[in-house]
Amino acid sequence: MPPDLTAMSPMGYMTFSMIELRQTAQFSHWLRRLKDAEAAARIVGRLRRMEQGNPGDSRSVGGGIMEMRIDYGPGYRVHYAHRGKEIVILLCGGDKRNQAQDIKRAHALAEEY
Repeated sequence: MPPDLTAMSPMGYMTFSMIELRQTAQFSHWLRRLKDAEAAARIVGRLRRMEQGNPGDSRSVGGGIMEMRIDYGPGYRVHYAHRGKEIVILLCGGDKRNQAQDIKRAHALAEEY
Protein backbone atom coordinates (compact mmCIF):
# COMPACT_ATOMS: atom_id res chain seq x y z
CA MET A 1 0.00 0.00 0.00
CA PRO A 2 1.44 3.44 -0.93
CA PRO A 3 2.24 5.83 1.93
CA ASP A 4 -0.20 8.60 2.84
CA LEU A 5 1.50 11.64 1.29
CA THR A 6 -0.81 14.13 3.00
CA ALA A 7 0.65 13.14 6.37
CA MET A 8 4.23 13.62 5.08
CA SER A 9 3.85 17.20 3.91
CA PRO A 10 3.49 20.16 6.28
CA MET A 11 1.24 21.84 3.73
CA GLY A 12 -0.60 18.72 2.63
CA TYR A 13 -1.43 17.72 -0.90
CA MET A 14 -4.46 19.30 -2.43
CA THR A 15 -6.56 17.70 -5.07
CA PHE A 16 -8.52 19.87 -7.41
CA SER A 17 -11.13 19.31 -10.00
CA MET A 18 -11.16 20.90 -13.40
CA ILE A 19 -13.53 23.75 -14.09
CA GLU A 20 -15.92 23.01 -16.94
CA LEU A 21 -16.10 25.91 -19.40
CA ARG A 22 -19.28 26.30 -21.42
CA GLN A 23 -19.57 28.85 -24.22
CA THR A 24 -22.52 30.84 -25.41
CA ALA A 25 -22.98 31.09 -29.17
CA GLN A 26 -22.00 34.77 -28.93
CA PHE A 27 -18.70 33.98 -27.25
CA SER A 28 -17.87 31.20 -29.67
CA HIS A 29 -18.66 33.45 -32.65
CA TRP A 30 -16.50 36.28 -31.27
CA LEU A 31 -13.51 34.02 -30.65
CA ARG A 32 -13.71 32.41 -34.09
CA ARG A 33 -13.90 35.81 -35.80
CA LEU A 34 -10.76 37.25 -34.17
CA LYS A 35 -8.36 38.16 -36.95
CA ASP A 36 -5.31 38.31 -34.69
CA ALA A 37 -4.13 34.70 -34.31
CA GLU A 38 -1.74 35.65 -31.49
CA ALA A 39 -4.61 37.24 -29.56
CA ALA A 40 -6.78 34.16 -30.04
CA ALA A 41 -3.94 31.92 -28.82
CA ARG A 42 -3.42 34.08 -25.72
CA ILE A 43 -7.15 34.05 -24.94
CA VAL A 44 -7.35 30.27 -25.34
CA GLY A 45 -4.28 29.93 -23.10
CA ARG A 46 -5.97 31.97 -20.40
CA LEU A 47 -9.10 29.83 -20.72
CA ARG A 48 -7.01 26.67 -20.26
CA ARG A 49 -5.56 28.13 -17.06
CA MET A 50 -9.08 28.99 -15.92
CA GLU A 51 -10.04 25.33 -16.39
CA GLN A 52 -7.36 24.52 -13.84
CA GLY A 53 -8.77 27.03 -11.37
CA ASN A 54 -6.57 30.05 -12.19
CA PRO A 55 -8.63 32.85 -13.80
CA GLY A 56 -5.74 35.31 -13.54
CA ASP A 57 -6.48 39.03 -13.89
CA SER A 58 -10.25 39.08 -13.36
CA ARG A 59 -12.63 41.42 -11.61
CA SER A 60 -16.32 41.60 -10.83
CA VAL A 61 -18.45 43.88 -12.99
CA GLY A 62 -21.55 43.32 -10.84
CA GLY A 63 -24.51 41.00 -10.91
CA GLY A 64 -22.36 37.88 -10.66
CA ILE A 65 -20.51 38.68 -13.90
CA MET A 66 -16.73 38.56 -14.00
CA GLU A 67 -14.40 40.19 -16.49
CA MET A 68 -11.14 38.47 -17.43
CA ARG A 69 -8.64 41.04 -18.67
CA ILE A 70 -6.09 40.02 -21.28
CA ASP A 71 -3.29 42.56 -21.49
CA TYR A 72 -2.62 42.29 -25.21
CA GLY A 73 -3.56 44.36 -28.25
CA PRO A 74 -6.59 46.58 -27.63
CA GLY A 75 -7.14 45.06 -24.18
CA TYR A 76 -9.24 41.97 -24.78
CA ARG A 77 -11.95 41.05 -22.29
CA VAL A 78 -13.83 37.82 -21.62
CA HIS A 79 -17.02 38.11 -19.58
CA TYR A 80 -18.14 35.05 -17.68
CA ALA A 81 -20.33 33.82 -14.84
CA HIS A 82 -19.93 30.97 -12.37
CA ARG A 83 -22.65 28.35 -12.14
CA GLY A 84 -21.82 26.40 -9.03
CA LYS A 85 -18.26 25.57 -8.07
CA GLU A 86 -17.20 23.73 -11.21
CA ILE A 87 -18.98 25.38 -14.14
CA VAL A 88 -18.14 28.69 -15.82
CA ILE A 89 -20.26 30.13 -18.62
CA LEU A 90 -18.22 32.17 -21.13
CA LEU A 91 -20.79 34.82 -22.00
CA CYS A 92 -19.12 37.17 -24.48
CA GLY A 93 -15.83 38.69 -25.44
CA GLY A 94 -14.65 42.06 -26.62
CA ASP A 95 -12.03 44.67 -25.97
CA LYS A 96 -11.58 47.85 -24.00
CA ARG A 97 -13.08 50.02 -26.75
CA ASN A 98 -16.56 48.48 -26.33
CA GLN A 99 -16.26 47.51 -22.70
CA ALA A 100 -19.45 49.18 -21.42
CA GLN A 101 -21.57 47.63 -24.21
CA ASP A 102 -19.99 44.22 -23.65
CA ILE A 103 -20.76 44.32 -19.93
CA LYS A 104 -24.42 45.13 -20.64
CA ARG A 105 -24.56 42.27 -23.15
CA ALA A 106 -22.94 39.91 -20.62
CA HIS A 107 -25.60 40.79 -18.03
CA ALA A 108 -28.37 40.08 -20.56
CA LEU A 109 -26.78 36.78 -21.60
CA ALA A 110 -26.32 35.70 -17.97
CA GLU A 111 -30.09 35.90 -17.47
CA GLU A 112 -30.57 33.42 -20.32
CA TYR A 113 -28.07 30.92 -18.91
